Amino acid sequence: MMNLLNKASQIDRTQWDSLCRRSSTSSIFQTPQMYDFYQRTGLYRQVAVAVEEEGEMKGVAVAVVQEEGLGLRRTLSRRAIVNGGPLLADNISPEALKALLHALCAQLRHRCTYLECRNLNDYSPVKALFKGCGFEYKPHYNFHIDTSDPAEALRRIDKSRRRRIRRATEAGATVSQDPTALDAFYAILHRLYHDRLHRPLPSLPFFRLLLQEPFAHAFFVRDTADNVIGGQIILTLAGQTAYAWYCCGLDHEYHALYPSIMANYAAIHFAATHRFSRYDMMGAGSPDEDYGVRDFKAQFGGTLVEHGRFLKIFRPTVYRLGSHIMKHLSR
Repeated sequence: MMNLLNKASQIDRTQWDSLCRRSSTSSIFQTPQMYDFYQRTGLYRQVAVAVEEEGEMKGVAVAVVQEEGLGLRRTLSRRAIVNGGPLLADNISPEALKALLHALCAQLRHRCTYLECRNLNDYSPVKALFKGCGFEYKPHYNFHIDTSDPAEALRRIDKSRRRRIRRATEAGATVSQDPTALDAFYAILHRLYHDRLHRPLPSLPFFRLLLQEPFAHAFFVRDTADNVIGGQIILTLAGQTAYAWYCCGLDHEYHALYPSIMANYAAIHFAATHRFSRYDMMGAGSPDEDYGVRDFKAQFGGTLVEHGRFLKIFRPTVYRLGSHIMKHLSR
């Protein structure tokens, strides 16, 4: 017997947690803890659906509705993102997965222009089922770093990267987890997102609330005068994976201290020494476009993977118009 649950309040938390521990598609973004965090921020709307078979939880999908700007821009940018991809039992039936996807789309089709599942695990066994439900597959790269053996994980970092880490340390760069550095870190991050990436960034209160969560960790890079010059925020799924979420560094201003390299190294070192099995670098761009960040991430010893994204467009005309306008505005 199959049972659909269309609200987060209907989903049994014990079963949800259990599925997170045993599923090969687990990620921090589809946990009840992450759902609760987003609810506490009061900044985002979420849709959560689940499916049970014979009384056992087989799938959960949490979509975060995102939008930016005001007026027309807000309408055109409204989309739903299933960060990490849906949480699926390895033995979920085709019928249950289809029911889960149809239930998710039913709640979002009148709210958003499109739905995107940004996969952080391998969904190739169910790719055909997604396509059968009207999803388009978009290739997308990522790097996974095996951190199960601390010494080996650090040894695999490119020699030039290790040399720069040593030079920066000798020149006085330090890394701490002191939360009082958050405001200075956010100022650098905001400058990066606003001036260079032209991408939306959550507000400072979002990050303050985030760092109160036990699954979030921050690493702040300082110079010899104790100025914050970069940092990295990671999320962790207990006993499994650490995720690189936000990173920035004043690399041009403090070239000899390599703040972005130091921030990434500190996070990888944390993941390795705290026995997480994998460090997920959270994306390396589309295969059909040059992406400088991919080259940067490649030198930290990870394996290039292509788990892609599933895209479901609800309003094709609005989607095309929005893509054109948003691309123009980001120039």
